[in-house]
Amino acid sequence: MAAAVASTRLGAQVSLSKPTSFKAGKAAAARAPVARAVSCSAQKHEAGKQVATGVAAAALALTFGFGAVEPAFADVAGLTPCSESKAFAKLKKKEVKSLNKRLKNYEEGSAPALALQATIAKTERRFDNYSKQGLLCGTDGLPHLIADPGLALRYGHAGDVLIPTIGFIYFAGWLGFAGTKYLQAVAATAKPIEKEIIIDVPLAWKLLWEGFGWPLRAFAELKNGKLLEADSNITVSPR
Repeated sequence: MAAAVASTRLGAQVSLSKPTSFKAGKAAAARAPVARAVSCSAQKHEAGKQVATGVAAAALALTFGFGAVEPAFADVAGLTPCSESKAFAKLKKKEVKSLNKRLKNYEEGSAPALALQATIAKTERRFDNYSKQGLLCGTDGLPHLIADPGLALRYGHAGDVLIPTIGFIYFAGWLGFAGTKYLQAVAATAKPIEKEIIIDVPLAWKLLWEGFGWPLRAFAELKNGKLLEADSNITVSPR
């Protein structure tokens, strides 16, 4: 009898435990996708937050990078106006003092004294012109030229190197273009060698004026294929 009751209780427990286990497994299975979805959502949110932070940091870096001027570039690579440079004023004082010291060795009105006085006047005028022209001086007290085109245009020093360089290139190209046209013109004459030795002045003068706008003419000839010689006409040394 006791065994039957025990078996009955055991069976009841088994029968009650099976649905409980089934429901628990079903609930766990239902919660799993939700947990994964929440985890993925959290990861996406965190990744988006990191990307937003990176973009904001990059934007701030660009803003400060373009908006602020670094101390090294605020005075054009460490150079300062000669009129404000203490080293420049010291150098001027040193040179004038040296000339005045030499002047004391000669009588007033003598030829060496007059020459030294003229040199002193030229020296002072040279330093004054450097100051008035807005040139930039370094720590050595000497004027420095701005060769970089960007800095020259930005700080108004295009006349230091940029404009003279462009002028030299234009003038050299003008003479070269006119000379090339002259050689091509005399090559079609009866005595080309003589015209190369004894310049035909009227023809050369005419071609010189025609070559005044050589950049446009050179570009037009390059576009039409007349500026460069064909590769088949270029002599190549055997290898």
